[in-house]
Amino acid sequence: MNLTLWIVTGLLAVTYLISGGAKLIMPKEKYAVHASFAEDFSAGSLKAIGALEVLAAVGLVLPAALDIAPVLVPLAALGLVMIMVGAVITRIRRHEVKFMVADLVFLALAGFVAWGRFGPESFTG
Repeated sequence: MNLTLWIVTGLLAVTYLISGGAKLIMPKEKYAVHASFAEDFSAGSLKAIGALEVLAAVGLVLPAALDIAPVLVPLAALGLVMIMVGAVITRIRRHEVKFMVADLVFLALAGFVAWGRFGPESFTG
């Protein structure tokens, strides 16, 4: 179970580091070409979402890897769950059901990490 949690955590961290980094680096107009949902947000909001994604990606791995406040790992996963709930709501409003499926998968994976690290494979236990 611990290995599975680490694999899922690593995949989530890489995904959100790339996704969040793109939101931080690219101008909104250029990002909106690849992601139509960006039209619903201001440039500042998009940058804030990107910053939260990057922070969550770092929070999924570094606290446990460095053994400094590993309780932050499930908290970072919960943060990603909240971000993905917002993504699903945005997809529902935009009637983008086929893209929402991927958001639900990421939501479930982040929820799995939060559950696993708060519960059976906690770093504090």
